[in-house]
Amino acid sequence: MYPLVPRCGVARLSGAPVNPAPIESTLTAADLKQRLDAGEPLRLLDVREPDEFADFNLGGVNIPSGELPERIQELEDWKADDVIVVCYYGALSDYASRYLRRKGFADAKNVEGGLEAFLSL
Repeated sequence: MYPLVPRCGVARLSGAPVNPAPIESTLTAADLKQRLDAGEPLRLLDVREPDEFADFNLGGVNIPSGELPERIQELEDWKADDVIVVCYYGALSDYASRYLRRKGFADAKNVEGGLEAFLSL
């Protein structure tokens, strides 16, 4: 097993070839916008720091990525749901969504390009 190493804005397996995440583990910013505009109830996890979340957010729960291992029990009720994970660029949320999937959140999805992509729509 290769250790998971975040590098240069991309979480990847150290020493392993870079492969895109499976399609079901990501969500485009446009898809997220469509779901929000439709008023769909979402399990949204923002993994940025609290001050970043306070400046701008899409709602949901704010648990900084560095605190996720200690605070994952706060999300226990979400395990069977579609969990959408977001950060500003999409790198930390990719790492966090992979972590959540390893911990049994089978439908944790990263927003490709993060809030930056969302705000550019």
